[in-house]
Amino acid sequence: MVSLALKSRSRGYNSFEVKLNENQSLDSLTVQDLKSIIKKSTKLDSIRQRLTTADKKVLDDDRKALSDYNILDGDEITFKDLGRQISWRTVFLIEYVRPARLSILLGPLIIHPLFYFPNPLSNQIYKGPVLHSTMQKSAFAMVMAHFVKRELETILVEQKLVLLKSSINSVHRFSNATMPFRNIFKNSFHYWILSGVLLAIPIYGQNSSSYKLASTIFDSPAWLGSCLALWTYAELSNLTVHMHLRSLRPPGTKTRVLPYGYGFKLVHCPNYFFESLAWFAFTALTGSWASGLFLSVSTTQMSLWALKKSKTYKKEFGDQVPKTRKAIFPFIL
Repeated sequence: MVSLALKSRSRGYNSFEVKLNENQSLDSLTVQDLKSIIKKSTKLDSIRQRLTTADKKVLDDDRKALSDYNILDGDEITFKDLGRQISWRTVFLIEYVRPARLSILLGPLIIHPLFYFPNPLSNQIYKGPVLHSTMQKSAFAMVMAHFVKRELETILVEQKLVLLKSSINSVHRFSNATMPFRNIFKNSFHYWILSGVLLAIPIYGQNSSSYKLASTIFDSPAWLGSCLALWTYAELSNLTVHMHLRSLRPPGTKTRVLPYGYGFKLVHCPNYFFESLAWFAFTALTGSWASGLFLSVSTTQMSLWALKKSKTYKKEFGDQVPKTRKAIFPFIL
C-alpha cells in the first residue's frame, strides 16, 4: 500500500500520514486530490495550501498527477498555510476602481478627476480654479488612458467588450488564481497613494498651470509631442506583449512555456520594460518629482519580479533560454 508523509510547516496543523487505497496510485492521484485529503484532515482550504516536495519542488499544477513530480512511495510532502486568499481579478478591481463604500481613498480612475476638475476639494487645495496647461491636460489623459487600459485588460474578453462575468476570460491570465489577502493593502497603497493622491496633487496644481509653464520646455509642442509619442509606443507595446503572453497559456491551465516574439528577443519581461518606459515618458513630460518617485518605486518592484521570473525560466528551460536575454532592461539587467 502506497503511503505519503504530510508534514505541516504552519502552526495549528498537525503532520500526518496518508495511505492510498487499492484503487489509488501516484499515477492517478492528482495534486488537487491530495489537497482535498489535506482539507478533509485539517480543515485547511485548498486555495490556502502550498505543497512542496523534500527537494523544494512546488506542486503548482492541481491537475497533474503526483507521479509527474517524481513523487514515490514513502516520500515526504510539506504543506503550508498561505493565509486568507483573494482572487487576482478582485485585486485589480479594488486597486484601480475601489468602490466608494469601501474607502475614501479611491483608485486612480477616480482620484485623478477629483484633483483635475474644479470642485470644492481641488479649489481648496489649489486656492481656486487652475487654468490647465497643455502638459496638465496631456498628463491627465495619459493617466486615465493607462488605467482604463489596465482595467480593460482585466475584465474584458479578448475580442469583445462585455460586462464582467464570473466565467470571463481576460487579457491577464495568472499562474495562481489567488494571492494572500494581506497583500491587497500593500498593492492598494501603491495605486491609491503613489499613483493616485501623491501623483495627482502636484501635477494638476497652480505651479504647472498654463501661466506658470508659458515659454518653458514643458510648454513646448516638440517636447510634449515627443514624450506623448514615446508613451503611446510603450503602452501599445505593453498591450501587445500582454496579449501574446495570454495566448501562450490555455484557459484553465498553468502550462508554462518559454516566450518568444515581440519584445522577448532581448529581455524575459518586455511587459515590465515597456511599462517602465511609459512612466519614464510620463515623468519626462511632467517633470514632476512625484512621478519620478512612482517611476522609481514601480520600476524597482518590476525589476525584482523580472529577476525572479528570469531565474525561473533558466531553471525550467535550461539551455533553451537565449544567453543574450536580460531580465527587464536590454543589455543591462
